[in-house]
Amino acid sequence: MPLSAILPDLSPWRSTRDFRLLWVQGLVTYFGSFMAMVALPLQIKELTDSPLAVGAMGAVELVPLIVFGLYGGALADAVDRRKVILLSEAALGLLAVVLLFNALLPSPLLWPLYVVAAGVSALAGLQRPALDSLMARIVPHDQLTAAAALNSFRWNVGAIAGPSLAGLVVAFAGHASAYAVTVVGFAVSVLLCTRLSPAPAAHDAEKPSLRGLAEGARYAWSRPVLLGTYAVDMAAMFFAFPNTVFPFLADELDAEWSLGLMYAAGAVGSLLLGLTSGWTSRVRRHGLLVVFGAAGWGLAITAAGWFANVWAVLGCLALAGAGDMLSGLGRSTIWNQTIPDELRGRLAGIEVLSYSVGPQLGQVRAGAAAGWTGTRSAIWSGGVACVASVAVLAAALPRLISYDATTDPDARLRRERDATRAPAAP
Repeated sequence: MPLSAILPDLSPWRSTRDFRLLWVQGLVTYFGSFMAMVALPLQIKELTDSPLAVGAMGAVELVPLIVFGLYGGALADAVDRRKVILLSEAALGLLAVVLLFNALLPSPLLWPLYVVAAGVSALAGLQRPALDSLMARIVPHDQLTAAAALNSFRWNVGAIAGPSLAGLVVAFAGHASAYAVTVVGFAVSVLLCTRLSPAPAAHDAEKPSLRGLAEGARYAWSRPVLLGTYAVDMAAMFFAFPNTVFPFLADELDAEWSLGLMYAAGAVGSLLLGLTSGWTSRVRRHGLLVVFGAAGWGLAITAAGWFANVWAVLGCLALAGAGDMLSGLGRSTIWNQTIPDELRGRLAGIEVLSYSVGPQLGQVRAGAAAGWTGTRSAIWSGGVACVASVAVLAAALPRLISYDATTDPDARLRRERDATRAPAAP
């Protein structure tokens, strides 16, 4: 097999100027955001020395993400998506400035850290549907899987390098320096966003409303393929997302030094799959990617809970990350290939919930199970439950398994609409 057949497909990068801008903008934002993501909980820990205070960040982030994620989906269908991305990115930069000024105080305050965490979650919920729905508009229909792979590659580079660099900056230069890097990152990102082409809503688009949200939910409910992608992802994350018990697993394996590697292992596996993702551009049965990827994630998490050797555990976590990315490529492609543009924002808001609420609840499940049955049994039993739930969902939703991009009615209609659209700017 020639090397070009497995290397990432760069067609979206070559064909679409706006994709290049968004890709670079996202990479810059990830590095800046990971600086704050590492510095913020460390600063709370430094101020309180309380695990509960650090964990409370998740509680203040969840509700804004749900509420503004849904509203952001409706907003993305009603206004220029470029404006939503630009204004929310600028607002995120201002929140980074708040963190910087607070860190420079002689005695930094605790409450602004929680306010900023909630604000960042709300703005991310507003912005993400606009970003996700814009991708289907600027990338040609037959390049959507390649675009998803390139975006996943970008995220994984940020997820591996960002926290590592952030840890060094915080350790040697302090929280204020990390926040300063975040501010600079958002400034660069805003400049890149100003160069994006306008992405106005349809002329007959309705204002954001509960009725509009209900319309999007009804559409999703009427499409078994979409329901399958949401259900499989949420089940996999709820049953087999063990990140919250990694500190205890590292202790049980007598390998406290491995904690950072445990958090990074999944991103490493995803990155390796991304580097060899060229073959996915030729796949047409994307539902199979969703199911096999999620089942692979569950099997790998099961093995991670069984093994007592830390290197074997890390290898399993990397395999889990590869399975998660494979499933994610299938989900992203199905979403972008089948959802009408006039509903894309609202459905993207539902997608935000499907891949954010699952991990949040999964951490609660893993922590509760670990307290009841032990750390390793909480991990492997969650993996087994993940595989079983994916199998049940696949049997209950056969349209997901049989989905074919060349024959599916929604995909064919979307392809015909894309063919009549003006070609993307080179």
